[in-house]
Amino acid sequence: MQRWLWLALVVIVFDQLSKQLAEAFLNLHQPVYLLPFFDLTLMYNKGAAFSFLSDQGGWQRWFFIGLALAVTSYLVFWVRRLGRGERWVAVALSLVIGGAIGNVVDRIFYGQVIDFIHLHYQQWYWPAFNIADSAITVGVVVLIFDSLFLASKRSN
Repeated sequence: MQRWLWLALVVIVFDQLSKQLAEAFLNLHQPVYLLPFFDLTLMYNKGAAFSFLSDQGGWQRWFFIGLALAVTSYLVFWVRRLGRGERWVAVALSLVIGGAIGNVVDRIFYGQVIDFIHLHYQQWYWPAFNIADSAITVGVVVLIFDSLFLASKRSN
C-alpha cells in the first residue's frame, strides 16, 4: 500500500503552492471576501491548531517539528505494513502525512505556519487554516470512517 504515498507528495506540493500564492496576493489580516461565509485572509500561526502554544517564545517551533516528524515516521511505517485490502487506510494516512510535512516545511523555513482559508457565519469565525490542515482533517475523518464501518468487513 506504500504506492499511495504519492498522495502525500501531491498534498505537500499543492499546500506549498497555495501558501506562496496567498503570500503573494493577500495582505496580512485583510480579508478578501469570496462568499458570505468564506474569505481568504493571510495569517501566521506559530503554534499548533487554534494557535495552541503560539505565545511561548519559540521553543514550540522545534517541538512541533520534532513531533510531526516522529508521527510522520510512524505513519509511513504503518502504511508500509498495510495489506492490499486496506486502501482507504493508506489514503487516509497519506493525507495526514502530506499535511503534516506541509506544515513542517513552513515551520522550518518561516518559523510559523501560513494560514489563509477563513470560514465564518455572522459573528462566529473559525480559525484560519490551510490545505495541509484540510488534508490532515480529511485523512483523520477517512481513518475514523474506515475503522467504524470498513475494518470489520475486511476481517470477515
